[in-house]
Amino acid sequence: MLPPPPRQPPPQARTARGAVSLQRAFLRGPLGVLRLLQLLAGAAFWITIATSRYQGPVHFALFVSVLFWLLTLGLYFLTLLGKHELVPVLGSRWLVVNAAHDLLAAALYGAATGIMISQTQSHSYCNLKDYQMSCAYHAFLAAAVCGGLCLGLYLLSALYGCCRHFQGEQEVA
Repeated sequence: MLPPPPRQPPPQARTARGAVSLQRAFLRGPLGVLRLLQLLAGAAFWITIATSRYQGPVHFALFVSVLFWLLTLGLYFLTLLGKHELVPVLGSRWLVVNAAHDLLAAALYGAATGIMISQTQSHSYCNLKDYQMSCAYHAFLAAAVCGGLCLGLYLLSALYGCCRHFQGEQEVA
């Protein structure tokens, strides 16, 4: 009778995409700082709108702000953790995806800011000193300022991303 074949150790478990590592260069770089500022200003924008009584076209402004806040949050953490290659098709063009996202966000934040300016002007009657009724004027004014700030931040990051792309860079950080 033949002895049993020698036992081989079980194969090592392999990680398919590698370990998660924090991209400190992105965190300290201009795009990382801009993303954090976009998240802060975007949160201020949609929280200001959501806590006021709103109607009509302000729903679009709220939709734009929440949508791009969530998308920016996703882009930020995928880039920070170095996991953008997990995004099918788009992961290999991450710098272009970021620049396109920023340009689209700037365009839609421009429309949302215009809506908030229009709503602020239409509620300016209640900005009188002795006006007693509740009014959304101050909330709409604050949202218009936050929207303008978001517009500027997204334009800056789009400009930065386009400059890096045209210089031949492939990576965000």
